[in-house]
Amino acid sequence: MKTPHDIIKNMIRTEKGSDLLTQNKYLFRVEKRANKIEVKKAVEHIYRVKVNAVHIMNIKGKKRRVRVREGTTSSWKKAIVTLSPDNRIEVT
Repeated sequence: MKTPHDIIKNMIRTEKGSDLLTQNKYLFRVEKRANKIEVKKAVEHIYRVKVNAVHIMNIKGKKRRVRVREGTTSSWKKAIVTLSPDNRIEVT
């Protein structure tokens, strides 16, 4: 069984994420095999908040090149979590 800390890898701090904070939405990098229900339970357990909605998207790895070699960065999964209006996560 996966623990909540296995599902939620880290909170994403970007400019877009900062704009979403006003709407009470937070961005998380999650495990690739995690689904919406697992993400919701993990966020509620770790941060002790009430989650209203979870939106998940797969981010495809980008092509990168170092000298002659070509490769790609790893693909990952992003979750946008909307909290109920009276809940907040302290972002430092």
